[in-house]
Formats: sequence, structure tokens, C-alpha cells
Amino acid sequence: MAEIKTKQTDADVHEFISSFADTEQKKKDSFELLKMMQDFTGYEPKMWGASIIGFGKYHYKSERSRQEGDWPLVGFSPRKTALTLYVNSGCEDQKDQQELLDNLGKFKMGKSCIYVKKLSDIDQEVLKKIMKSTIDFLENKYGKV
Repeated sequence: MAEIKTKQTDADVHEFISSFADTEQKKKDSFELLKMMQDFTGYEPKMWGASIIGFGKYHYKSERSRQEGDWPLVGFSPRKTALTLYVNSGCEDQKDQQELLDNLGKFKMGKSCIYVKKLSDIDQEVLKKIMKSTIDFLENKYGKV
């Protein structure tokens, strides 16, 4: 079985944002997201792999394979094309999640990621509700680490 490449590291989160975010707007938004997510979750930000900033963690075991590992409860990455928000983990109560997403603002959706051009395009209070829903779901399913 292949080893999971994205693991928590000791890299400096602030240095990462300063060197990786390619525009002043993305740096500003990244530092704002960093503070908001840290304040909201109560977890210190940690680097996961080379480019993901995560908050908290859970240990998962795949139901379809033997794969298992650790992953942040929520996180983000200031990617070149957009801020990638790792805040949506397919909660069982999809109706509530969909209602929140409908009120989030301007974004694109990936499989489990939300892509935002700039932080001002979305409602941060709705983002917090999405994060809470996801964290509650993950901690109920996998337990607290």
C-alpha cells in the first residue's frame, strides 16, 4: 500500500504564507484566514505537506480500502489560482451543508474543496458554520485526537 505523502510537518506557517502566496491580496487573505480559523477552532495552525495549513486533526480509516492516516479537521492553501478551503468533508446531513453552501457567496466547488478567488467574495460567518458542521461530523465519526 502506498504511503500517504501529506503529513503534518514543523515548517513555519507564517514563512510559508509570506513566500508561497503570489499576490499581496492572497497574502492578506491568507493571514486573515489563518487568524479566523485559529480563533474559531482553537487549534494552532500546522503545515501539512508542502502547501496545506491545517487546524486540528483526525485519524481516518477508509471504508473501501486498508488506507488510513491523519488529516486536518479543516484547513486551507493559498494556491496560484485560488484560495483552496478544506472545510467540507461530505457531512451526512447534506441538506444543511447545501443550504450553507448556497449562502456562502462566490466560489467554485471541487470534490471536497471550496475554491475562492478572494476572501471578500464569501460570507465568513457562513464559512464558520460550514467548519463547525464539518468538525462536528469528523469528531463524531472518528473521535477526537
